[in-house]
Amino acid sequence: MTGFEEFHDELRSVAADVLGKDRVVDWPVLVDAGWVGLEIPERLGGAGATFAESAVICREMGRAATAGSYLGSGVLAVGTLNALQPSETRDQLLAGIAAGECRLAVALDSPDFVPDAAGADRVLVVADGAVSVAECDVTPVPVVDETRRLATVSPRATQQQAILRFDTDADVAVRRLRDRAAVAIACDSLGLAEAMLAATVDYAKVRHQFGRPIGSFQSVKHACADMLVQIEVCRQLVDAAVTAVVAGDATTAAAMAKSHVCGAAVDIAGKAMQLHGGIGYTWESGIHVYLKRAALNRSLFGSPAAHRRTLAHRYRNQGE
Repeated sequence: MTGFEEFHDELRSVAADVLGKDRVVDWPVLVDAGWVGLEIPERLGGAGATFAESAVICREMGRAATAGSYLGSGVLAVGTLNALQPSETRDQLLAGIAAGECRLAVALDSPDFVPDAAGADRVLVVADGAVSVAECDVTPVPVVDETRRLATVSPRATQQQAILRFDTDADVAVRRLRDRAAVAIACDSLGLAEAMLAATVDYAKVRHQFGRPIGSFQSVKHACADMLVQIEVCRQLVDAAVTAVVAGDATTAAAMAKSHVCGAAVDIAGKAMQLHGGIGYTWESGIHVYLKRAALNRSLFGSPAAHRRTLAHRYRNQGE
């Protein structure tokens, strides 16, 4: 966001320092860092920031391939609660998240593959134009990416559920939540793509063949240059999408970012594995962690094909 570059750079630096210490970041660490309360109003114990600041954390978590529950509770749950009509229940939940006293997950499109539902105190189930606050039975679902925890949720019929209404038209509100989720994943994919380029360039400087660093070979130079060009395009798309989410109308920008960036991240991680040679295929290299995360990101909250269909439909309607 224009005017906040210095603050975002500082936030990015702090996040990189915290996330660089351990790939698994527990909930108390996220709370102490103040990240889960970034978008929670100050009167409820948060920082009163916007999605632009949350996007910085998402990007750094992708860069570090962090395992944690920030996506489910800090991004999706807070975004959902902020979209609801003011109420005592909503405010209590927001204050609880900011204080680290409760963790929430969000079943946005379906009760299947809900991020960070395992370990959540309650689940916000978005359905029929409203949000129910439910205690759920959670069944973990194994996925290719071991840094993320997804699960199937089933609300307990015996539990009384609080029903909360959106502050605007329900269809518009749900669409904005989907856009927000898609852009958060695009930010994560951008971060991991940047990490893969940096790792590959560093490796190309120290790995020697025929008495020379492999980075001096034209084919390796061109491959790294192609990765950089892809990342520069991704940065522009992500920046535009984040700005659009903050402004409140991000459907087109979100679809463009999610479809392109998440697909490009898979390509970049795959190319990084190839350029690392044989060591790239070993468990010790860690590249497989990024490749698996990129592969799951590509599917979460809409595949590239699905988002491109959204774009095609939108432009087709504009032309009629």
